[in-house]
Amino acid sequence: MIILKTHEAFRREYRAGKKWQRCMEAINNLGNIRPDVFYSIGDSLVYRLVDGDEKPNALFEGNRRYFDVHYYLAGQQTVEYADKRALTPEYPYEDETDREYFSGSGETCPLAAGNVVIFENHEAYRFTESTGLRKVILKVTVEETYFLNK
Repeated sequence: MIILKTHEAFRREYRAGKKWQRCMEAINNLGNIRPDVFYSIGDSLVYRLVDGDEKPNALFEGNRRYFDVHYYLAGQQTVEYADKRALTPEYPYEDETDREYFSGSGETCPLAAGNVVIFENHEAYRFTESTGLRKVILKVTVEETYFLNK
């Protein structure tokens, strides 16, 4: 998990490459989107706005074909994360959803407005609590700009 304290730090660190430019395009479009509606940019990025607190997750979620980027606009959230190899698989990977689920425990970290978090695919994560939450979730393909199976 990579945590950048500010959107500006994210912009400075991740400015090169089509996938990062598409992340910036999605973030710049936040004023035009509705909560809980998925939007896409090309075939390499989908994103949605979360406006309201989320229920805690019982299981850790992991991905393989996409990685998640969460940009916190308001509120706070606590995440627990761990390397997948340190967790117990509960539900196997499904290609259709790009998800796999695990149980176990990991490290916790508070996240707050302004933070940009990149969840890497060798890890799984779950959210344990949130307050006053407003964030955008970007799902970015691990391939450079297209799906290999197309």
